[in-house]
Amino acid sequence: MDNLYETGLAANAANHTPLSPVTFLERTALAHPNRLAVIHGEVRRTWAETHRRCLKMASALRKLGVRRGDTVAALLPNVPEMLELHFAVPMIGAVLNTQNTRLDAKTMTFMLNHSRARIFFTDREFSDRARAALEGCDAKPTVIDVDDPSFDGGEALGTMTYDQLLATGDDDFQWQPPEDEWQAITLNYTSGTTGNPKGVVYHHRGAYLNALSNVIGFGLPSGAVYLWTLPMFHCNGWCYPWAVTAVGGTHVCLRQPHPEPVYDAIANHGVTHFCAAPVVLNMLINAPEELRKPFDQAVTVATGGAAPPAATIEAMEGLGMKVVHLYGLTETYGPSLVCEFQDDWQHLSLKDRAAKMARQGILSLSMTDMMVADPNTLAPVPRDGTTIGELFVRGNSVMKGYLSNPDETHKAFAGGWFHTGDLGVWHEDGYVEIKDRSKDIIISGGENISTLEVESTLYDHPAVLEAAVVAAPDDHWGEIPCAFITLKRGHEHLGQDDIVAHCRANLAGFKVPKRIIFSEELPKTSTGKLQKHVLRSQLTS
Repeated sequence: MDNLYETGLAANAANHTPLSPVTFLERTALAHPNRLAVIHGEVRRTWAETHRRCLKMASALRKLGVRRGDTVAALLPNVPEMLELHFAVPMIGAVLNTQNTRLDAKTMTFMLNHSRARIFFTDREFSDRARAALEGCDAKPTVIDVDDPSFDGGEALGTMTYDQLLATGDDDFQWQPPEDEWQAITLNYTSGTTGNPKGVVYHHRGAYLNALSNVIGFGLPSGAVYLWTLPMFHCNGWCYPWAVTAVGGTHVCLRQPHPEPVYDAIANHGVTHFCAAPVVLNMLINAPEELRKPFDQAVTVATGGAAPPAATIEAMEGLGMKVVHLYGLTETYGPSLVCEFQDDWQHLSLKDRAAKMARQGILSLSMTDMMVADPNTLAPVPRDGTTIGELFVRGNSVMKGYLSNPDETHKAFAGGWFHTGDLGVWHEDGYVEIKDRSKDIIISGGENISTLEVESTLYDHPAVLEAAVVAAPDDHWGEIPCAFITLKRGHEHLGQDDIVAHCRANLAGFKVPKRIIFSEELPKTSTGKLQKHVLRSQLTS
């Protein structure tokens, strides 16, 4: 017998259209044309103006010969032009490649060549590396300069500026939605600590759904004021260029997330939301009192990219900022898990509540399933909060795959799951807690040591500003935990014995760092992640 609900009820143009986050801009410009869309220095633009500029830039790129499937690269800080490219480029079916602004020229050359970039938008701040990167290109892209008046220095490299290109676009340009929501929208490269980085391809459907998932998971209200402390190049700013636009919010752009301009923006512009890695939160917590400005509005901070120590969450709440802990990877459009706050946590002490909130949590709304399992058999581990396994996820905001890299794509999706490479435990309540990256776990005398657990203990010490724990080779134990520590100002007198005594009071003996190395600053990526491979190399060089 025929299925009653499948007869004469086929999808058609009236009831089924491809999902694309570009539609958020169109809707917001219609609903809130005069609402402030962008703040950057002296620049103020409404949503009507921003919509018009995106359409004109799409038209201008089309006139330059950019077509569906072409790559448009951008080496830009958090400026309005970077936001506009997140809409203008996919309006013509092209793919936006936002490049990490702290990468070396050789890696930039690889990405430009690997993606066959047709256009390269760049900023004067990065002109030295951009010029060197272009020299190694097989086919040089057309270079367009974003001339940001808030930056002095550097030089222009391109044939024209962003504004000059914009002026060539048509005011009445009509953009076309993607024919298929599986069509590529952006390209993001992994950090590539060994070998060349991998090109992670996002599609329109995933970007649309993850943006809306962020709206709900982060509690973005209509008219939210969002501060760009997270780099827009990192997983397309965790999809917040589209999420904030969807709610008709205001994008407050910031070239660098230093404490003083962050506090100024919160106080002066009424910022309600921002995202930042734990290292940025740590900077805000430890900023001198004279840099802080009072604010009256509720401020919500989403943090991720590295597991935040419970002490960091506790301190942020002490500043009057609510923390939402997100987890994700480049391959999952940024946030894919959220530590959803439970009602009964409200009655816990601040310290106990922060410990709960430091877990990675449960699936975001754009994902379908997750498990902590044996990486070889894919058998789920018990939900006992103790047994360690690898975190696996699947859902709508998992990448299409790695660009021109079928072997790595197959490996990442083996068994019908995305292999995150993160090791963690599954709690009885279904929440996941990451214990380490598989490459970071320390095995000392046959015992597994979570570097995140040791780091969290170190952050509980009132004198510790930053901490990173890595495995150091040892003839007897195989590996031992080694802690790299930066001390807060005024605590430089602290010695190794003080740190060890604090750890012995809070950790099992075998987890206590056997080596302590004090450093003025720890190496980090542009998104605030500690570069443990750099620290490990110092121990073996």
